[in-house]
Amino acid sequence: MPTLTPTPSASHSVPTTVKGACPHDCPDTCALLTTVHNGVAIKVAGNPDHPATGGVLCTKVARYAERTHHPERLLHPLKRVGPKGSGQFVPVSWAEALADIAAKLQAVAATDPRAVLPYSYAGTMGLVQGESIAARFFHRLGASLLDRTICASAGGEALVHTLGGKVGMRVEQFAHSQVIVIWGSNAIGSNLHFWRHVQAAKRNGATLVCIDPRRTETAEKCQHHLPLLPGTDAALALALMHEFTVHGWLDDDYIARFTTGWADLHGQNGTQRSLRERCLLWPPERAAAVCGIAPQAIRDLARIMGETARKNQPVAIRLNYGMQRTRGGGNAVRAVACLPALLGAWRHPAGGLLMSSSGQFPVQRHTLQRPDLLSQGLGGRAPRTINMSSVGDALLAQPGDPVLQGGPPIAAVVVYNSNPVAVAPESAKVVQGFARPDLFTVVLEHFQTDTADYADYVLPATTQLEHWDIHTSYGHTDVLLNQPAIAPVGQSKPNTQVFRELAALMGFAEPWFADSDEALCRQAFGPEIDFNQLLAHGFAPLPEAHAPLAPFAQGGFPTPSGKCEFYSHRLADQGLDPLPNHVPNLEAADSNPTLARRYPLAMISPPARNFLNSTFVNVTSLRDIEAEPVLEMHGTDAAARGLAEGALVRVFNDRGSYHCALRISPRARPGVVNGLGIWWRKLGVRGTNVNEVTSQALTDLGRAPTFYDCLVQVEAAGD
Repeated sequence: MPTLTPTPSASHSVPTTVKGACPHDCPDTCALLTTVHNGVAIKVAGNPDHPATGGVLCTKVARYAERTHHPERLLHPLKRVGPKGSGQFVPVSWAEALADIAAKLQAVAATDPRAVLPYSYAGTMGLVQGESIAARFFHRLGASLLDRTICASAGGEALVHTLGGKVGMRVEQFAHSQVIVIWGSNAIGSNLHFWRHVQAAKRNGATLVCIDPRRTETAEKCQHHLPLLPGTDAALALALMHEFTVHGWLDDDYIARFTTGWADLHGQNGTQRSLRERCLLWPPERAAAVCGIAPQAIRDLARIMGETARKNQPVAIRLNYGMQRTRGGGNAVRAVACLPALLGAWRHPAGGLLMSSSGQFPVQRHTLQRPDLLSQGLGGRAPRTINMSSVGDALLAQPGDPVLQGGPPIAAVVVYNSNPVAVAPESAKVVQGFARPDLFTVVLEHFQTDTADYADYVLPATTQLEHWDIHTSYGHTDVLLNQPAIAPVGQSKPNTQVFRELAALMGFAEPWFADSDEALCRQAFGPEIDFNQLLAHGFAPLPEAHAPLAPFAQGGFPTPSGKCEFYSHRLADQGLDPLPNHVPNLEAADSNPTLARRYPLAMISPPARNFLNSTFVNVTSLRDIEAEPVLEMHGTDAAARGLAEGALVRVFNDRGSYHCALRISPRARPGVVNGLGIWWRKLGVRGTNVNEVTSQALTDLGRAPTFYDCLVQVEAAGD
């Protein structure tokens, strides 16, 4: 197989353009064009030839060259010389750093390799720099597995038990929808290219509805906004089903042919209600009391959806991950995912639901990650899995603690593609864990992040403009290839190269560690995708077999039954409710009135518009736009506390507190505050951020965090 040699290090008097892909945790997965002059990336733009990108980028990624050539970019390996958290480091050579890291990991593994924990997530969504050589390395070592739950696993598991996987509509079809319900998504800020299709539909007469506790930029552009309380989405969905049923808006033929569990449980446990029986217990008045909205708003939405469907016009739902970050988030996604089948919306290419398209990509994960290597490293020990959403508890756990699952306490952590000290919930515990003097920590990074401050070694990593990678998407159905545009800045190395060199130092001689990054890109899909097309254009659409235009018009759901499963036998076998239901928040007035009296405000923590998790916080031009950490509060709640616009406030509960500026805003509904994130702790006020008050409690399905299931109080901060 010939190897293509990129020429990023060559000096050119004439600028050149290199095709690439955005690596960030966003459904749009844009195709990029990077302009390079004399080895420097001078501009990053959207590729106009890629239909999903259309030549347009968000403000964040349009500044990617600024981020890559940032003056604070890490340029060489660093070794800690001061206390953990102090940020005191000295430069060392790669040879010294890797030799010491390998020796320490070998020493830990000699006792029990499960004491080593890899921690990574979506700092890059690339299949190569994300989980290829790194996964092979940790499998071969026998390290603990990481349950990567921090973003999407509750909703993902819910879709598996309803639709059969993370599958759904093709995003471009929303342009032809007659009703679009944007549920739990600020599309203007976090799904820009989907919003382009929404605008086209609106120009063609479509009705737009936004369901979100916050009056977002997206909600302002829709004809209808339902500002429900956090964690009440399933109640709303059940009330919509109630209205579809009593008003005759159901597609009885579609339900009979392509669903299970609506009215006939086929001999299942007689004490368990069918979905029809369950939804009839949820009239609009009951749901409205739970959701904190008017009953008429529910009736109106049901009528808009139901009457449109009865006219054989497409009704579409764009569901996003914000709504699943509460105790009942999995059930909520299940309930919403049932709605298109009840209406027969799947009959239309422009009808149905899209939460994630990632399950449609035929990725050869076994080939990339080689989980078969795990048995070599464990030496007869049972593998264990640590949930990344509970990393604070895991790092502080003592022998016998259930979070350790019978294994040893964590003795070493290798962090890449993530910043857990800033992004993980209940961050006081996360900080305490990373501050352990006996914990050996390695961080691969672009910048000296909050997590890097606690490392024993910080290793400079390449950015997307400096390495090969290949990408799926969870918002469209194209594969994208990223080719390096410039040479690695300073002494930075791709993640893959770091783990190759560690593998060699630790004596891992398997040929799997010698695969080049380009070879890994080719392995990701095998013959399913024409790699020459990727090289020529930078992208390639999935074949029709993987991305049909109307995926479930005739059923064919990837569930065991081949139908949309209102009733899930797999959940019943686990002892869980097989039907979707409203599961109250852990922290709410109705479920925990004592706590609610002390902390009467529900808090959600959506991203600031110009940040993506913690990735762009140190890009000066973007941080200048956001100015400072803020809490949005409704005027009535501010007046009740004697708080004025711009005041420094303390947001607190039993887990901790953080400080920020108050913004009295109509974006907040009464009783709910919006703590915009995610600021680096050291760039926030008094060295904390919003995750100081969020919880490590997990969701009903998918073992995911409950960031938006959070009660707080707010007061003036004083001096």
